[in-house]
Amino acid sequence: MSKPVAREPMRRNSRSNRARILATARQELGRNPDITLEELARASGVVRRTLFGHFPGRAALLEALAEEASEALRGVVAGAVQPEEPAERALARFVISMWPVGDRYRMLLALARRDLGMERVTEILAPARAAVADILDRGQRDGVFHTHVPPAVLSAGLESLTIALLESVNTGAWEDDGTRIAVATLIAAGVPEKRASAVVNDVATTVGAVPAADA
Repeated sequence: MSKPVAREPMRRNSRSNRARILATARQELGRNPDITLEELARASGVVRRTLFGHFPGRAALLEALAEEASEALRGVVAGAVQPEEPAERALARFVISMWPVGDRYRMLLALARRDLGMERVTEILAPARAAVADILDRGQRDGVFHTHVPPAVLSAGLESLTIALLESVNTGAWEDDGTRIAVATLIAAGVPEKRASAVVNDVATTVGAVPAADA
């Protein structure tokens, strides 16, 4: 009688390889968006056949990263948005909570238009965009954010600011744990600078970030 095949260790090894490939891809694509899968396999410490067994092509690899990012963003939206919280605090909490996700997947920004397509990017960002627009709408009605532009337009502007800072991280021109961009976001939304810093410093203590004044 033949012995049963030890499939579970093989599955664990496969999951470990897949996770390592994705983690390496996040790093290497940030350095070189044009890295080949063969180069990525070497950087991941796996043979070419192993990488292609998980991701048969560049599109499959990028889609896996996109799905990871999408899931992480949905998690932040579900966990960071507190409808009863004052809008300025809610926006600060959202930005601080979102920054690590944006920082982790910032390499997708360089690949968005060329590889993922804007429809897929829009799909990934939709929950976050809706959450921010809702916070901004509430803040405008409460008189804590300026009303010069509609919430959706203001949200798009703040998103552009975040993307610009994430790209600055790629070049080494900017370092942040989320508190500095949170202050900048509140100021851009119409909160006075001192008030914005105070709000962010207070919120940061509840989400484990270093207060902006101490960063």
